[in-house]
Amino acid sequence: MVFSSLFFTFAFLPITVILYYSLGKHLRNIVLLTASLFFYAWGEPVYVLLMCGSIMINYFIGTLLGRDDAGKRKRKLFLIIGLVFNLGCLAYFKYFGMIISTIASIGSWNLNAGTPVLPLGISFYTFHALSYVIDVYRGKINSQKSPILFALYITMFPQLVAGPILKYADIESQLADRSISFEEFYSGMRRFLCGLAKKVLLANNIGLLWSEVKAMPGAEISVLMAWAGIIAFTLQIYFDFSGYSDMAIGLGKMFGFRFEENFRYPYISQSISEFWRRWHISLGSWFKEYVYISLGGNRVGKWKLIRNMFIVWFLTGLWHGASWNFVLWGLYFGTLIIIEKLFLQKSMTRWPKAIRHIYSLLLIVIGWVFFEFPNMADVVSFLRSMFGVGSNAFIDIQTITKLEAYAVLYLVCIIAATPLPKKLALSFKRIHCNIFKFAENVYYCVLMFFSTVYMVGSTYNPFIYFRF
Repeated sequence: MVFSSLFFTFAFLPITVILYYSLGKHLRNIVLLTASLFFYAWGEPVYVLLMCGSIMINYFIGTLLGRDDAGKRKRKLFLIIGLVFNLGCLAYFKYFGMIISTIASIGSWNLNAGTPVLPLGISFYTFHALSYVIDVYRGKINSQKSPILFALYITMFPQLVAGPILKYADIESQLADRSISFEEFYSGMRRFLCGLAKKVLLANNIGLLWSEVKAMPGAEISVLMAWAGIIAFTLQIYFDFSGYSDMAIGLGKMFGFRFEENFRYPYISQSISEFWRRWHISLGSWFKEYVYISLGGNRVGKWKLIRNMFIVWFLTGLWHGASWNFVLWGLYFGTLIIIEKLFLQKSMTRWPKAIRHIYSLLLIVIGWVFFEFPNMADVVSFLRSMFGVGSNAFIDIQTITKLEAYAVLYLVCIIAATPLPKKLALSFKRIHCNIFKFAENVYYCVLMFFSTVYMVGSTYNPFIYFRF
């Protein structure tokens, strides 16, 4: 089940909200847990058992880690068991096929081992469980005594299958007790509608252009068409994932939860380091706390610092998918950040802002080529088309036709990826407060109407980050 579907928007969500608020405060967690399990089982009826098994095992590991009579050696053993179990499940279901194919290619063997089906959201809920086990071991939090509350932390449907990644310490108090006002509920609805519109009206439509360009033979793609296509993907993946995060944050508010922001206008960044402080913030925060700092962070010498950063970016790339192009993508950004940190940091402050912005966007767009093409031959071929290496024309009639068809959508997406609309709305609100309230309600009704029309009439509705 995806958020941008008619069944979710007009059946599952309203029924869940009605039951959540009508059955009394003491049953709210039960209602939300039941709804979350149903939500996951709708798309993964078999693998809901795997998730439930993960919940039970991590709950008992947390209980053992939290016992007063558990000595240091026992606690370390329980931590190792937790790490091996969680990472083992992730490695088997997500990376087994990649490992086997890599071994086969190195040894020139014919290995035909079946690849397990990737359980929905396993990368996200595994990281949730890991943060809990590690923080209990560190003494940062107490082990959760209630299996219901722990299960709710892992399964909560707003963030279950595509984040944002929630650290248990950040949500512990909200699981046990939370209150909500009508204003907060309404704010959550508006945030959900913004995310829904980002997804179905912007990401899906600009993604159609990328789908057309990606399907073209390399020799037929003009230089300008290649850039138009990958920029379309650059916009698609932002509105796809940030739209989902907006919907998740909005849904959380509707049920009384406060989730941290996951995106802060990443395409206005003036360095690659800044981009990654604005993009998928919860993932970066997770790796920083549980990997980078554990390795010594930046409190080490230069070479160990480089080692630590390469490990983090190797894992960041690998987390995104069981393919070596994702590892290369992660190392590409890791290398750029190391170069900035060690060599460019001071000099970049003297560059004009426009130059810093162009530099960042250019490298970000090139990075998405590595992300999108699993085959390295396709990566090289597309990069050649982008930079006019070969017989590709700079522009042709097909390119002009496509750009004319998508010009307005391009402009809307570019503006929507910046803080400009929000700034204009706040300025108008300060000057015309009463009119703004009416206009705002009309705006959200329009978003709902057109998003619904799209969901009724369209069959193109992928969620890019569902495959991770």
